[in-house]
This record gives sequence, C-alpha cells and structure tokens, in this order.
Amino acid sequence: MNSFRTIFPGMASPFQIGHHDRILLSGSCFTEHIGSRLNDLRFRTLVNPFGIVYNPFSIADALAQLSDGNAIYTRDSIFENQGVWRSWDHHSQFAKPDPVETLNGMNDAFRESSLFLKDTTYLLITLGTADVFYLHETGKIVANNHKMPDRLFGTRRLSVDFVADVLTGCLSSLLKKNPGMRFILTVSPVRHLRKGMIENQRSKAVLCLACEAVCRQIPEAHYFPAYEILLDDLRDYRFYTSDMIHPSDVAVNYIWDYFSGTYFSESTRQTNAALEKINAALRHRPFNQDTGQYRTFLAAQEDALRRLGF
Repeated sequence: MNSFRTIFPGMASPFQIGHHDRILLSGSCFTEHIGSRLNDLRFRTLVNPFGIVYNPFSIADALAQLSDGNAIYTRDSIFENQGVWRSWDHHSQFAKPDPVETLNGMNDAFRESSLFLKDTTYLLITLGTADVFYLHETGKIVANNHKMPDRLFGTRRLSVDFVADVLTGCLSSLLKKNPGMRFILTVSPVRHLRKGMIENQRSKAVLCLACEAVCRQIPEAHYFPAYEILLDDLRDYRFYTSDMIHPSDVAVNYIWDYFSGTYFSESTRQTNAALEKINAALRHRPFNQDTGQYRTFLAAQEDALRRLGF
C-alpha cells in the first residue's frame, strides 16, 4: 500500500551531541523551538543572545561581536520610537521604555553569551530569510526593522555567494579560537510571505544553496534539513498553525524526533526519554501542594534526576 507521502530518509551525522556539551543556538524563531526542547531535557544551552534574528548577515555579525567580546552598548547604540528604546541589532524583546534598562539587558546578555561562546561545543544556526532591510541613511543592514515606517528602509536579497562568504568567514574565525567547535546549519521551515510565495521560495533557495557551499568549505559544518522535512515529507497544511506560516506543534515534534535520531546516541535518547517522564510528572500540580505525599513525590523526582546525573 502506498504511504501517500515521501518519507524523508534518515541521515548520519559526523558527530553526536551529549548532555555534557555546550550548545549555542542563533537565528530565526525556529531556533527557539529546538532550543526549548534542549532546555527541557537539561542540555547546556544558550538560545538567541540577540533575540530572534532572521537574516544570515545579522546572525554572522552578532556571532562576530560575541567572539570579539569587546562590545559595550551605549546610548549611541539605541534609538527611541513611540516611547520605547530599541537596537537595530537586537530583537524587540530587549526594547524597554527606559534606555538604561534597555542597555543593561543588552549588555548583560552580551557578557553572558560571549563567555558561553568561548567554550561552546556546538553552534546551531537557523537561517530564516535572505531578504534584508537596510537603512537608507547609513546603508546598515538591520536585524529587525521593529515595524518602523517603510520609508526608512531599502530592501534587497542577499546573493548565494555573499551569504556563503559571510557564514564561511564567521565559522572560520570561530574555529581559530575554538578548534573543537562544530556547526549545524539549517533553514527555517517558517514561511516569509511579506513579498509573496514566489519570493519566499527564491529567498529560501538562496539559503539552501549557501548552506551547501559552506558545508563544502567547512568540514566541521553539517546541514540539518528542517525546511525539507516540512515541505517534502509532511507536505500538508495540517502541519501548519492557523496562520499557514508557522509549523504546528505536531510538525515541530516530528522535526525534533528527526533531529534526535540524527545527533543523539542511543544512550542519550534513553536519558532523554527518562527526563521526559520526569518532566511530565513535574508538570502535574495537585490541588494541595502542602502535603507530605506531594513532598515525597517531589523527593522521588529529585532522586530520579540525581540517578541520571542531573
């Protein structure tokens, strides 16, 4: 009997990720999905130090800043719009009505992330779009336009060669400082339909081809096919949320399972399964938490975590 779908075949990875590794994730909102699952399973992770970033130039620029470790954001680094202070390099999650609070958040995240990057074992980069906004006034490519007026920006699509060169340069620089670092590149399955379906596909094609070029030049880089799994394996609007743009929880779980099968050993997957049971138990909240029975239950979960090494 036909399965009525083309099942994406399994793929081998040149490395396997364990709970002792340090994993930094940077990129589009799909990065948050993978990072959330890694966090839940107690991997040592740091997710999106500049917030969600979609385009490869801004991702590479953020990583270069973290690698240098010398950036200090000042009042000149931010601007005010409608009573909120923002940065062109950061997601709106850093925006606050108080400029000091905005800068403190940016600088605190930078210091933590720069230290984390120095000893990072795996860097996962998720590319969202090859289309960028740049400021007419300065020509600067912005990580986020913060829904500012269109008149402030020009737009263009980065070329395959440009994206490949930017990412190759970034990863090569990171390897010089940390030769043991390994990279996972992926293209986000989230659709960017601001300019339409055709332009979205062309943008994604740039990213796919650029990733291929990077992996040819950087042996330590490996491509994970999140975009292809959703479009060619699941291939159905049932696997999108109601906006028909973002993958549903079912789709994300399916891609996560494929990620697990690719990058985790059998023993790591067994540990993850045990942790998932503990997490499910801890999510349960009784009507009355101030009982001896509930305290015994919590002690049992803590003991289970200790036996797993956490």
